Amino acid sequence: MNPSTDAPNLRPNDLLTFIMALACGVAVANIYYAQPLLDTLARYFDVGQGSAGIIITMTQLGYATGLILLVPLGDLLERRRLITAMSVVTALSLAGIALSPTIELFIVTALATGVTAVVAQVLVPFAAHMASDAERGRVVGRVMTGLLLGILLARVVSGAIADLFGWRTVYWIAAGIMILQTVMLARLLPREPAQSTMPYGRLLLSVLTLMREEPLLRRRIFYGALGFAAFSAFWTTIPFLLAQAPYHYPDSMIGLFGLLGVAGALCANFAGSLHDRGHSRSGTVLFQALIGVSFVLMAVYAHSLAAIILGIILLDLGVQGNQILNQGAIYQIRPDARSRITTAYMTCYFLGGAAGSAGAAYLYQFAGWTGACALGGALGLTGVLFWLTEPPRQIAKSV
Repeated sequence: MNPSTDAPNLRPNDLLTFIMALACGVAVANIYYAQPLLDTLARYFDVGQGSAGIIITMTQLGYATGLILLVPLGDLLERRRLITAMSVVTALSLAGIALSPTIELFIVTALATGVTAVVAQVLVPFAAHMASDAERGRVVGRVMTGLLLGILLARVVSGAIADLFGWRTVYWIAAGIMILQTVMLARLLPREPAQSTMPYGRLLLSVLTLMREEPLLRRRIFYGALGFAAFSAFWTTIPFLLAQAPYHYPDSMIGLFGLLGVAGALCANFAGSLHDRGHSRSGTVLFQALIGVSFVLMAVYAHSLAAIILGIILLDLGVQGNQILNQGAIYQIRPDARSRITTAYMTCYFLGGAAGSAGAAYLYQFAGWTGACALGGALGLTGVLFWLTEPPRQIAKSV
């Protein structure tokens, strides 16, 4: 099959939509394989839990760097070529992780992997660009479902493979999958003319201009950063809780907890429909509230497996539902600048995640699980309080 020179009018149930969803999931999974392995990596490299937690922080900072420097190129370059090139570099970075003899080299190669794994964030606005206005929320929801499933299943797969074959095998397999994905996308993605002729330097600066000129973008950025900070705070510290008494779970069992987040991933389609039907505002406060409630539940009943399971489901519903509403809103702002809008939004999103993971890892050393949950709950409450400040004019734009 030869790629078309004209981008199709992408619909929610098209084969290409599902292929792009799969590609997003495979790409973003690369920055989450380490999460259920943190306790194992801390013991393997003989470092503390806080030092192991820096792996997640640096990967997310790498992702934020890629969002700033690479994702805007989606408006400047032919997207199919950009996507395949980034996929190849990601495969090489994963091989570097697999070969790392020290924690320092692991962190450096994880940082590099984060930079190029942003290929997922080139695919999302590409799909939004090809969709019609009436179906954009559902198309983005479908593609984001794949991305979110990649995040969740990455933990399950890496934990199981690490228990059976060792943590290095996780990254060798991931590198091979990225090579296969590169070949598939090169054959199936349509060619599309560049959306901008702006010089690269001005293109990057225009991201700041968009943030200054678009209040709806700034508001949705704040919602997203709060949610992902809470999400990262949880997934950075839960391996430590589950590896200790009374649980004493191995990596494979810890990884399986990622399956509970499937509820949040499946919520993406529901949230996309909420956006298309004009209910973004009410959905936003509901999803923000779920984030706060989940941490209260898990803090009070930290030794109850049922409470932890329910808390994970509520957290994922809140974070992922809010993410879809945010993206549905921001992709309506300026159709010719969707990659740069993605850069603005997702850079702050992952900076929030990096801050959440670093803060939670630090708090866990001194205040344990309760401290980490206090941070997550405070982030959810902040989102609800911020929602109350939404001005009437902006409400009209976001619903």
